[in-house]
Amino acid sequence: MLLGHEKICFINTPTPLEPLPTLSRELGVELWIKRDDLTNLGGGGNKLRKLEYLLAEAQAQGATTLLTVGGAQTNHGRLTAAVAAKYGMKCVIVCVDDDPGEVSGNLLLDRIMGAEVVLQKSDGRPEEEQFAALTAQVKARYEARGERVYEIPMGGSNVTGMLGYYECAMELTAQAKPLGLQDATVCCAVGSMGTYMGLYCGLKNEGSPLELVGIAISPFGEAKERRIVEYFGEAKAGLGLGIDAARGDFRIEKDYTRGAYNNPSEPVRRAIYHMGHAEGILLDPCYTGKAFAGLCDMIRQGRVRQGSKLIFLHTGGMPELYTPHHRVEMERELRPGVTVM
Repeated sequence: MLLGHEKICFINTPTPLEPLPTLSRELGVELWIKRDDLTNLGGGGNKLRKLEYLLAEAQAQGATTLLTVGGAQTNHGRLTAAVAAKYGMKCVIVCVDDDPGEVSGNLLLDRIMGAEVVLQKSDGRPEEEQFAALTAQVKARYEARGERVYEIPMGGSNVTGMLGYYECAMELTAQAKPLGLQDATVCCAVGSMGTYMGLYCGLKNEGSPLELVGIAISPFGEAKERRIVEYFGEAKAGLGLGIDAARGDFRIEKDYTRGAYNNPSEPVRRAIYHMGHAEGILLDPCYTGKAFAGLCDMIRQGRVRQGSKLIFLHTGGMPELYTPHHRVEMERELRPGVTVM
């Protein structure tokens, strides 16, 4: 039990903390990677840490169906589907997004694991309004069949979900000390903010010497600026944290979003290829590839000093590599290396 909250233990933690020697040598820093992509359900990824706590809450409420929201290729939806399958529950993923035109990537895995995916094209209204209306409609349909529906927010990013990364902050602190990484900076992608906020609260509330920097993977405008402060306030009140924080305490780099969420980007693809060539580790084009591209830019621009100790959080997401709008560009760039005899 963490901070008074139960969880259902189903993942193989602690996940490895591994050195990246080739990239360290090339970039002039001491770079390590936290392998949360190696968690053991549904293809792995960071959302499973959150789902251990969210599932416990759902079970306590007698839920029979997990309902969550996101884009058509949501990683969180895939892992929610995996958890629902393992624990004998139904899963429905509500998406405000264009039809991708094929069942591939996360969408394929959602269906393999038995989740229903509801796709609705955006009608131009604010996204929150569209999600709320569609979620209410789908939830009513399931409840009419006698199901008890537990709603999980986008990315599992509420106070309950962020406990998974509060716990990860403690895990990382324990792993870093014997490796001489007590003064390292943890770097992570920032989307729906649950992973970042859990790490921030865990590191600060537990007195860890590790620092934290987030790299936004989608435009970080006024709404998100307000939300991050609100989110911390909810966590402080809901978990009884003994720390205070204002907006200036949250270090989030906003210059590397490449203009949009999950958009094809040549610098991001180059960063994915770099990690693959140098270390044999696969990143995704939406989260980890974009965050790693940003981190590399920060190092090259001198915003991270040479010799720094860095821990890059790999949050998973590899199925995104197989989605149409990313796959086309990668195929064009990589096809010349395929030799047909």
